Amino acid sequence: MILNYITWNPSPEIFTIPGINWPVRWYGLMWAMAFIASHFIMNRIYRKEGRTDIQLDTLTLYIILGTIIGARLGHCLFYGPWFDEYNEVGMLMNEGYLSHPLNILKVYEGGLASHGGALGIITAMILYCRKTKESWLWLFDRLVVVVPLAALFIRLGNLINSEIIGHVTNVPWAFIFTQEDQNPRHPAQLYEAIYCLFLFLFMYWFWKNKRNTVGPGFMFGLLCVLLFVERFADEFLKENQVAFEGNLPINMGQILSLPFIAVGIYMMMRSRKMVPGAYNSGAIS
Repeated sequence: MILNYITWNPSPEIFTIPGINWPVRWYGLMWAMAFIASHFIMNRIYRKEGRTDIQLDTLTLYIILGTIIGARLGHCLFYGPWFDEYNEVGMLMNEGYLSHPLNILKVYEGGLASHGGALGIITAMILYCRKTKESWLWLFDRLVVVVPLAALFIRLGNLINSEIIGHVTNVPWAFIFTQEDQNPRHPAQLYEAIYCLFLFLFMYWFWKNKRNTVGPGFMFGLLCVLLFVERFADEFLKENQVAFEGNLPINMGQILSLPFIAVGIYMMMRSRKMVPGAYNSGAIS
């Protein structure tokens, strides 16, 4: 029986800007769409709950910087290499980020880690709350509505780039990523994108209908558990991104997911001791 697998070989470039020979890539467009769509939904949330456009614009700037810086540093620190790597005859094979710190700035060459992006977002929100005296729990419980929406666009960007590919499989919906090889593989990026779409719809429904029935921090904890449990499971279908992961009992994506799941469970349990819908402004508690 011949299976009609999906042959996947899109160009990562949309077009090249004339004169400066600068390529405009689908991956960059997906990141831009992630921020635009998230801003649109957060605007609805802010207006519904009495916040101003100026407050949202300031938050958006913090989040954009936190996401990009965190995702880039996460890739450099978690996936490396940290130092130059040489082969057995002394030839340089890979430049390390600590050996060549300026390479960290080369975002255009690729290399963004979602776990680093999550840490960057959390750091940016904490800094924003310290500056504006906004309740950090209120903000966390609202921003998690759009996190899966942003993740949806980013995973679609990964799919277009034929990166973060899955293991070889014979399922009829397998993709042949011809830029990698001719083997049918799990479209792991698409699995995550579809999951994130439904997770966004659920979190938006939860905010709209249930936000005042749970304690502060519950929605943040719920998102952490639902998002990173799926990420942990999806990693079983993916090829390792770097060679050293082959020597680990579970890969780096799974290792980095465990703290987020633990924090999520803690926040959900902590919220049960708090008055539903009651948020305090001021310093982080």
